[in-house]
Parts: sequence; C-alpha cells; structure tokens
Amino acid sequence: MPELPEVEVTRLRLGQELVGKRFARVEVRVAKLRLPVPPELVTILPGLEVRGIERRGKYLLFDCGNGRLLVHLGMTGFLRLLSGVSPPGKHDHLDFVFNDGQLLRFHDPRKFGIVTWFTGDPDQHPLLAGIGPEPLGPVFDGSYLLDASRNRKVAVKQLIMNSAVVAGVGNIYANESLFRARILPERAAGTLTRAECTELAAVIREVLAESIKEGSTCNVAEETVAYYPQVFRVYGRGGKACPGCGEPLDESRLGNRSTVYCRNCQK
Repeated sequence: MPELPEVEVTRLRLGQELVGKRFARVEVRVAKLRLPVPPELVTILPGLEVRGIERRGKYLLFDCGNGRLLVHLGMTGFLRLLSGVSPPGKHDHLDFVFNDGQLLRFHDPRKFGIVTWFTGDPDQHPLLAGIGPEPLGPVFDGSYLLDASRNRKVAVKQLIMNSAVVAGVGNIYANESLFRARILPERAAGTLTRAECTELAAVIREVLAESIKEGSTCNVAEETVAYYPQVFRVYGRGGKACPGCGEPLDESRLGNRSTVYCRNCQK
C-alpha cells in the first residue's frame, strides 16, 4: 500500500508536470472503486485548469478552482503519466487527458482506491475531516504525541498508525520509526515518557523526510509510480540480523499487520 512518502513523491512529480494544464477529456471505465466514481467527471473536468496539487494524509487533492478532484491510491493503485495514445490495460480504470495530449492514468488492480469530486472546504469533507495533524507539519511534536498517548493502553505502533492521531504513518514507517527510536511496538502508548515522545516524533519526521527525498531523487521507469527502491532497517526483514546488535529480528502480527522489531535494541 502506498504510504505518505510514496503519495508525497507522486504529488511532487505530478505537480511538476500538470500544474497549469487543462483537462481535455476524462474516460471512466469502471462505475465503482472503493466508492462510486462520479459519472459527471466527464462533463465537469474538461476545460478546468490544474491550479495546484495538495496532499492530506494519503489523499491527493487536485485544485481545479471551483472544486477539487480527490484521489486515494488504495492498496494497489498508482498514477502514470503517459504521452500520446496508449491502449488501456486490464486494471487501467480512468484516464485524464490534458490539452497538450498528456495522459494521467489511474491503475488499481484491487479497486480499493478512490476518485471523486467535491466543492467546499476540504477540512469539512467526510473523508478528510477526521484526519489528524500532518507528521511533517508544525503541530506534530513530542508534546502533541505525549498528550495523545496519555492513559492509552493501545500499543504505541497502533497509536501512531491511527490516522485520527497523526496523518499517514503507515505500517512500513511505523516499523522503521519505532526501531530507530528504540521503542517496542507492543508497548502501551500510555507508558511513553516525555523524552520518548519527543524522540519518537522527531524520528517519524526524519524517516518520512528521508524516504521522500530518496523517492524524489531516484530514477524510476514510470515517473509517477508510487513505489521506488528502498532499503529498510527492519521492515520485511523478520528473522534476519538486526542492524544494531546482530541478533535475529523478531516478527509478529500486531493489529493484523506485520511487525518487525528487535527485542534487544527496543524497550
């Protein structure tokens, strides 16, 4: 599943290519992804200009002046920029064609993504209103995390993956951040000290920023694909040597998600 860095890298690349261009036509091939795809997109979007592309959590928002096109990549979705005519494949569900002939294609094998249109205040949209502060923004810091964790028995990993607490910290980066902060994933969130909250908030910012930088500078075959080569310290490495102490990394299920950690290095 694309997580915050992958979505942000996609936003940055799309912004470089699409801001200032106008939609020429829209081709909708499926009636429903996770939610119904508004059929009126084919009449609303042509002629509108992409004024900017924003991100809220894992949602992309294309600012079109009188409204916004909202896109969520779901578990398996990604966006591709193509030039000229390119026949759609099996899972290519929507095409957005621009006035210069460039084509933005939404590909989603499992159909868990979202493509919709709305007007009004984004902060009031049902899909966005309950999202917590951005982890790279000014609100998210040690004091905020300390307040959010008080008297909470939930595992700290589940706390930081809760989008109502902080936006967009998915499974991959929760694993990586907790390892770097030397905190066990299953620890009750309420047991974190102020110093640990300060460290964990800082580490989450660092891990996400490093991944965004890596994705923004690497060369990928498809310029807007949300996935790019990454090297993780613990994620996906259960049973392999811990990069800190050399002992085998533990792997378990927490909140039905794969969780990798080192019981020697994390407390």
